[in-house]
Amino acid sequence: MSDSRVQFSDIYLATEPYVRSAGQVRIGTSGIGWKAAEGETDALEGANIPGLVLPAGMLALQRDDVRRLQWQRVARGYGLRVFMKSGTLHKLDGFNAEDFETLRDGIKRLLHGLTLETRDISTKGWNWGKPDFEGTHMTFRVDNRPMFDLPMSQVSNTNLANKNEVSIEFQAPRARTLKRKNAPDELVEVRFYVPGTTTNTKKADSDGEQASGEEEEEVSAASVVHDTIKERADLGQVSGDSFVQFPEILCLTPRGRYNIDLFSGFLRLHGKTYDYKISYQQVQRLFLVSKPDELHMMFIVGLNPPIRQGQTRYPYLVLQFVRDEELAVDLNFAVDEGTRKFESRLRAHYDEPLYRIVATVFAGVTEKRLVEGGAFRGYHGSQGIKASLKASEGTLYPLEKGLLFAPKPTLYIPHSDIASIVFSRVDASSSNKMRTFDIKLNMHGAQDYQFVSINREEHASLEAYMTEHGIKMLSELNETTAVSYKGMDMDSDDEGRGAARSITKGAAALGINSEDEDSEEDEDFVAGSESDVME
Repeated sequence: MSDSRVQFSDIYLATEPYVRSAGQVRIGTSGIGWKAAEGETDALEGANIPGLVLPAGMLALQRDDVRRLQWQRVARGYGLRVFMKSGTLHKLDGFNAEDFETLRDGIKRLLHGLTLETRDISTKGWNWGKPDFEGTHMTFRVDNRPMFDLPMSQVSNTNLANKNEVSIEFQAPRARTLKRKNAPDELVEVRFYVPGTTTNTKKADSDGEQASGEEEEEVSAASVVHDTIKERADLGQVSGDSFVQFPEILCLTPRGRYNIDLFSGFLRLHGKTYDYKISYQQVQRLFLVSKPDELHMMFIVGLNPPIRQGQTRYPYLVLQFVRDEELAVDLNFAVDEGTRKFESRLRAHYDEPLYRIVATVFAGVTEKRLVEGGAFRGYHGSQGIKASLKASEGTLYPLEKGLLFAPKPTLYIPHSDIASIVFSRVDASSSNKMRTFDIKLNMHGAQDYQFVSINREEHASLEAYMTEHGIKMLSELNETTAVSYKGMDMDSDDEGRGAARSITKGAAALGINSEDEDSEEDEDFVAGSESDVME
């Protein structure tokens, strides 16, 4: 080993969660360097680590930029924590216990002015302590000893669950390429109970005169922790770095009005109670459809993984716009280098309906295809038909490659997932004139869906849609036999009785006795009497 440097092999760069890349660490007079071993650079693809050079897989930390160094016990043996003056914390794991003295002496000899501190981790297992914020990390301390760290850069949302409870939600892991069985377990949310109150000091003004003193305001300790997390995690209301903002957009799911800020790699939803940070990689599908009233448009964004609000998961954002609302919007591509890539996909100025601008911009930044209402038209000429899924009323949109139900619960069913469709309550005999009918979707190895209370006027257009897209239709009596309802006149008594006879024959073929032994002619029944029950 040269006196001018100290080096260690098989050291993992653990600055960003779920990064599995080993390499070599070298400490010299200029600073600390890490280089990925041969074949380990693929694991760094897409990593957002300050100072990391890709595809070479090299990280160089200059001595003058390092604030302090810590040695601590970690999951992979022992680790070195490098605190930068910029607030960034780099983690190097995989050291052995016997490496401590070599590392300590090397830092003292080569990095003048820096010493290696020893950080003792609390192992008491207590669940109460004190949060301490340093740079981009929050440290939870027990008896003034650190118990665990939470990287604020990985926080996607935080809110006050109640008066004394702070909820922190984390971004999804970057390990999307791993198969499900190999994907790592992940922490998605943590909650802190913060009792008591504290005082905030603010300047006091009186009648426009200069403040003569300071005023203390009593606030809950939980709100102080919540505001600090928002500031450190960069989840605040500051939108100076966004290249476009859409204010006060009505969101049906999750409910509320949100300001939408778009950045180079993610978007933010700012509401009165909740804030969300959504990566463009989470966006999987985009839909733009018209509501049946023809006065509003719905823009639907499919997310995977979904955003969370406590225990509730929202796999779709449903935004609603007034069809005639227009707006002039300018996009500032000069905010940073990351936004310049959108210049080839988007225009710098838009002056058209707001729903069209939002849908176009989302499609451009996410590089996802925008799916709009297809050629299907219902009885009244609308893109969708009113239906209910369980107890939820909504609109069913037959699209080019699937069925979309919105607004709540939002559900998209591709045609490839549908095994067959069963029409129910379509019999139109004189004694059973139904105003609505149901459809049941038999899925390939998944949960079946049933949409009910569909206006019978929509039957013909819906059946034609199923036929056009080659979706198998079955009878209600025998779901293994295909049936067609084409040519059925819903107002014809003769053909209604003919359809009833066909169903009776089908029942006989299945061994079902259509004439019950207890069924006899009711001599007391008089057609058209007041005792008839109107349907």
